[in-house]
Amino acid sequence: MRNVVLKAKTGNKIANRQVISDTLLQLGKADRDILVLTSDSRGSASMVQFGKELPHQIVEVGIAEQNIVGIAAGLAHSNKKPFVASPACFLSMRSIEQVKVDVAYSQTNVKLIGISGGVSYGALGMSHHSLQDIAVTRAIPGLDVMLPADRHEAKKMIEALVEYDRPVYVRIGRNPVEDSYQSEDYDFQIGRAVTMRDGNDLTIIASGETVRVALDSAEALDQEGISCRVINMHTIKPLDEDTIIKAAKETGRIITIEEHSIHGGLGAAVAEVVIQHHPVRMKILGIPDEPAVTGNTAQVFDYYGLSVENVKKIANLLLAN
Repeated sequence: MRNVVLKAKTGNKIANRQVISDTLLQLGKADRDILVLTSDSRGSASMVQFGKELPHQIVEVGIAEQNIVGIAAGLAHSNKKPFVASPACFLSMRSIEQVKVDVAYSQTNVKLIGISGGVSYGALGMSHHSLQDIAVTRAIPGLDVMLPADRHEAKKMIEALVEYDRPVYVRIGRNPVEDSYQSEDYDFQIGRAVTMRDGNDLTIIASGETVRVALDSAEALDQEGISCRVINMHTIKPLDEDTIIKAAKETGRIITIEEHSIHGGLGAAVAEVVIQHHPVRMKILGIPDEPAVTGNTAQVFDYYGLSVENVKKIANLLLAN
């Protein structure tokens, strides 16, 4: 099914973290089992209003990421629905043992929201960038991994996760991102990729904030007579293998784009499927094996070629061979 996407920039000023907070506040008023836990990150997670309106449904643990995961697991064992909102760089690294054992291995119904993910923290550098989190979390048995593309998908994802009785790691950025969808009026299913644009010459698969890059690239390639399929892989685990295999068979070339290391992330996940089922020419676009340069998201994306111009260049190279 092809979904209608935006053809022009929207100037969106609403960050995914704000949408997630607003959605949890709305749902939390009707369901007192929904709890939010923060690690001195109430402001960073845009959870201030949630705390004001539902003070008995928010837990502040301070700068103690390992503790926050353990507390959330305990609350889940008490039939609560805890959502942990903590910086992705710390949640996916400092507390990874607790995530592995207390959450995934114990199959507790904890939703881990890694805020300010990727290169959102900009100038703070490698200590605050989270460019290995997808590789780490998707390798943990029993833990699902997701990245919403925009504010519309963030809302639909949280609504789905409230009713989803499995441990999940969700990574979001810090700042507003351009819309990829016109509205929330589309079929969102956990574990099912969304084909946002049809095409026969090649496929671009993206996740999170790079979905907009993929859509813009496909639009630019269309002006050159190149028919480009765009797939939003919002769920990296469980991975929609059928959609990947279908794209490989029907388009013969795949480019993946991700705000993550080229090792172990979306590109690696797609390549694992492609090489085993229908090998085709591929290019993985992401952050190389080095500490990422500092700068805002746009600057870092441009530096590493997560841009329309570079995607066009790579697409033409793939099509030429």
